[in-house]
Amino acid sequence: MSEQDNTISLSRRGFLRASAGAALLFSMGGVSAVARASEPKALPPLPWAENALEPVISAKTIGFHYGKHHKGYLDNLNKLAAGTEYADLPLEQIVTRTAGQADKAALFNNAAQVWNHSFYWQSLRPNGGGEPPAALKAKMEAAFGGLDGCKKELAAAATSQFGSGWAWLVLEGDQLKVVKTPNAETPLTRGVKPLLTIDVWEHAYYLDYQNRRADYVAAVLDKLVNWGFAADNLGA
Repeated sequence: MSEQDNTISLSRRGFLRASAGAALLFSMGGVSAVARASEPKALPPLPWAENALEPVISAKTIGFHYGKHHKGYLDNLNKLAAGTEYADLPLEQIVTRTAGQADKAALFNNAAQVWNHSFYWQSLRPNGGGEPPAALKAKMEAAFGGLDGCKKELAAAATSQFGSGWAWLVLEGDQLKVVKTPNAETPLTRGVKPLLTIDVWEHAYYLDYQNRRADYVAAVLDKLVNWGFAADNLGA
């Protein structure tokens, strides 16, 4: 295994531990923050270099997307949560406890976008795509007739999402499903287990693809999608 593949594998395992809510540390991308949950949450590191996804997604896009958008949501969350009951909570609990509450919409939107983006980075990998692990492939065959059917459903969800949002591969009960969510909405609040996601906010692709969202989605599914991360989430 190469050093890069080993880093990605370690990052995936760290993310799964964080998603399980096993500790109060804010942990994404396989690196646990030194600070306790009551202290400002830190921006998790990317699981790969900013230029690692080129030519599908440029370093310039990642620089803006991660360094400006993702960081902006995190900075807003820390400001909104400071001095409140939410400051001590793990990220997932902030999302689930503020969902559907009109007076907590800002907290929810920023917390959910931090979580969604951290999950999105893990859903991508250099030299991705290809064949999924056996257990995930079997689930795809049962739900969609195979890998191609799954990719077709994900592409349809991602391209048909009106405005900003996300396309998700999720596990509902024992069956795979594809869902889409608008804006900051997330499957965390819908009683299903997210396995991977594709970001279809314009800032995810516009510098590289302009209005050609379908081309961006197709390229991600063919060359970057991290089926290993989805498979690990399946077994978590």
